[in-house]
Amino acid sequence: MSLERELKKRSGSVCELSGETDNLKVYTVPKSPGTGIDAHILISETCLEQIEDPDKTDPNHWRCLNDNMWSEVPAVQVMAWRMLTRLISESWPQDLLDMLYLDEDTLAWAQATGEGDDPDDMVKHIDVNGATLEAGDAVVLIKDLAVKGASFIAKRGTAVRNIALVYDNPEHIEGRVNGQHIVILTKYVKKT
Repeated sequence: MSLERELKKRSGSVCELSGETDNLKVYTVPKSPGTGIDAHILISETCLEQIEDPDKTDPNHWRCLNDNMWSEVPAVQVMAWRMLTRLISESWPQDLLDMLYLDEDTLAWAQATGEGDDPDDMVKHIDVNGATLEAGDAVVLIKDLAVKGASFIAKRGTAVRNIALVYDNPEHIEGRVNGQHIVILTKYVKKT
């Protein structure tokens, strides 16, 4: 049975967030610990557009979560929590969040995208020019760097692609140079 058919059977062919019946899409819930049907929900095109583009979010559309947040499906609970958290500046979502119970694993999944985190509390990795670095970015070394524990020097101008961020230290990133996985100080790179 296809994933879409399984989701339609589970949901009764309605959006699992809003209850709408038209233009239903399969949505993969980000950062899911599971796979298959457990990592997906069936949602309307309207919900999908507002989830993917926060600027298009209509708070009144999401009042439907008052009913649908009680779903027994963890993926639906996660998306309800994320949307209510996104709308916290409105008056009504806080009341629903106070009533919504998520077990420990489901709450960890809901929080995995950083929805609701204060941007001022997040660790920011900044290159030499002040540009914000993100996981997967490419950078160029601006200085020759002696690599500790290895017998080579990472030369100035070397491109490092697909960097990883060290989440607890804003001055460190990780990347591959000459086939070696190394830690690099952000003050010695510039984003490309």
